[in-house]
Amino acid sequence: MEIWFGDGSVKQLAKAVQQIGGTRGILMTSRSFSDYAEQIRRDAANHIQVVYCDIRPNPELRFTDDCAAQIREHGLDFVVALGGGSVLDSAKAAAAIAREGKSIRHYFGTKHPLPANGLPVIAIPTTAGTGSEVTSVSVLSDGDRKLPLGAPSLSAKLAIVDPELTLSLPPYLTACTGMDALCHAIEGYSSIHHQPICDTLAIRAAKLIFENLETAVQDGSNREARRALAEASVLAGLSFALPKTTGPHACSYPLTAQYGIPHGEACGLTIDWFLRINREIPRIQALADALGFADVSKLANHIGALRQTIGLRSTLADQNLSAEQIHKLAQDSVHPNLANNPAPVTVPMLEDMYRNLAQ
Repeated sequence: MEIWFGDGSVKQLAKAVQQIGGTRGILMTSRSFSDYAEQIRRDAANHIQVVYCDIRPNPELRFTDDCAAQIREHGLDFVVALGGGSVLDSAKAAAAIAREGKSIRHYFGTKHPLPANGLPVIAIPTTAGTGSEVTSVSVLSDGDRKLPLGAPSLSAKLAIVDPELTLSLPPYLTACTGMDALCHAIEGYSSIHHQPICDTLAIRAAKLIFENLETAVQDGSNREARRALAEASVLAGLSFALPKTTGPHACSYPLTAQYGIPHGEACGLTIDWFLRINREIPRIQALADALGFADVSKLANHIGALRQTIGLRSTLADQNLSAEQIHKLAQDSVHPNLANNPAPVTVPMLEDMYRNLAQ
């Protein structure tokens, strides 16, 4: 895939459409960007024939199926995805299944491989954090189940990363998506499948987030901070693309699906816990050193303090969790990503973590 990065780069959309060989496309976005759709159509030199503006956070499978049906009905040959992770994930999944005609349910939570002959996608993120524009993963929801799908066909053909599109992002969403990117970087570095190049990207991404996230939350018009976070999002996405994520993401899926906690905030809720669980692993101490901290505990403490400063939750006390709910959360957190964690994690350990968070 290609990545076009820079202020105003969205204006190069027509060139991007030409480069991927697109003639008739669909723009997939959310309601918050419906007013911007006409501008995107003009930027795409009127190659966009259909606009779908109904994708919502934690996207249900039906959005993917609806968009895939429209692609087939109108004979479309490319997809433009404009939005946050939910939009990008839905769009990539719709593009992957559109030609074959099966519902996304055929692939969700099963071992059926996604089709390899998906339509090309131009991904244009409007947040800085999910990394979906540079990964081959789509995270979708079905009721209280939230699961990632992974396949080469879920990789965008081209990503246009324009930091100016994030200038209007509200403080809370800036905080959530920035924390998501920080977790991508730390988890990608921590994963048992770590890679040297990914390690380098992870460290750079984490440094950029530590240096700029608080500024962007407090002053969303700060262009330097927005550019830095947009860069961090791309780097963090690439840093976990091969190693995959670990414990915090495994725990985030039930926290989001069952309690409605936004994905980035859900990941950030447990990242410091997992750093402490992993603190005896030499690589994790090396990560703390690379980020300028004397030990892993100080790195974990810094993340906890940052989380509070940018207005993200540090407990689950408001959920009034029962012992049964804590046990279910722990069981549902035993997700394949948990196996990537460098230190063994058991259900009793997860119960202890959730019990402490619930106080």
